[in-house]
Amino acid sequence: MDFKTLDDMDLGGKVVLTRVDINVPVENGKVTDTTRIDRIVPTVRDILDEGGKPVLLAHFGRPKGEAREDMSLAQVVPALEAALGCTVTFAENCIGGPAKIAVSKMQTGDVVLLENTRFHAGEEKNDALFAASLAALGEVYCNDAFSAAHRAHASTEGLARLLPSCAGRLMQAELTALEAALGDPARPLVAVVGGAKVSSKLDLLGNLVEKVDTLVIGGGMANTFLAAKGVGVGKSLAEHDMTGTASEILQKAEATGCTILLPEDVVVAREFREGAEAETVAADACPPDAMILDAGPQTVARIAEVLEGARTLIWNGPLGAFEIAPFDAATVAAARKAAELTEAGSLTSVAGGGDTVAALNRAGVADRFSYVSTAGGAFLEWMEGKDLPGVAALTA
Repeated sequence: MDFKTLDDMDLGGKVVLTRVDINVPVENGKVTDTTRIDRIVPTVRDILDEGGKPVLLAHFGRPKGEAREDMSLAQVVPALEAALGCTVTFAENCIGGPAKIAVSKMQTGDVVLLENTRFHAGEEKNDALFAASLAALGEVYCNDAFSAAHRAHASTEGLARLLPSCAGRLMQAELTALEAALGDPARPLVAVVGGAKVSSKLDLLGNLVEKVDTLVIGGGMANTFLAAKGVGVGKSLAEHDMTGTASEILQKAEATGCTILLPEDVVVAREFREGAEAETVAADACPPDAMILDAGPQTVARIAEVLEGARTLIWNGPLGAFEIAPFDAATVAAARKAAELTEAGSLTSVAGGGDTVAALNRAGVADRFSYVSTAGGAFLEWMEGKDLPGVAALTA
């Protein structure tokens, strides 16, 4: 993948328009989770160290082109200053007078945050005039927001075509990890895909069976595949109207030489609650009045065996109803096995999307994978084999 990084750019004395994702949770005017802010620090610090003047562009919420106080980025300034260890000047608009004044007053070492780009309808429309107004503020464009790269917006795609452009450190890390996982991976390549619905991951599954050597399917979607094979799943969450599609994916996998691993044994219960009475049965022996809520130990052992023989792993989604014990057992055990192999140097592990980060955090291994992406939609669309406009603009 051919894209420039900060190392390829002359930043000295230049205003660097830096697209970041600091769309963080806020309660009562205070940031409650600084993960996304923490992840942009290396990019901002490197720009400062090279004598550049970082001007941060970001969205917050879905204001749909309307300026709204409850979606102002002013709320994140204290958390941003704490993470960066310096004062951050806030401009009350991302274009026009307030933005121009804030940028014109910058000295080396200063950081400016511009107001929510989505307060302007031209942002999501990728309006050429709006993009030009943003571009007029700077000399270099740096995109560090992989999580927004699947949107062709003015600040993610339009700007990259108007200024010398590069990827920030977070974007660089994402793209490097993704290239290692699906671009030119070491094989065998294994994908673990879980979650509730086949219907929400059709493109994903269709793409993966053409690229991976083994596809492990878990969560509620595994029930749909079991039903497609004529297995009774009792009262389990399953999309019975999708069994035909599941059968087609199974046939496609057979044609491409991809092995699909479905649960061999399952953990079932009559109710879904913490500490519910549960039992392990063969995958084809779910009682009619019970629900499949997790993969069983025999299945976990099989997954561990597959991981031991793998060189690359892509993980998206839990293997069971991981939010509630004891139905987190399979996800936790498999994730810890992947982490162990990663630390031993035998496996490159890349994870992201949806509930994946929460599931890996529950297992205590999010920091033991090779790379864990906090991007949701962008990570999924990349796994689906789709071009991401924000990335394509950097490689054009």
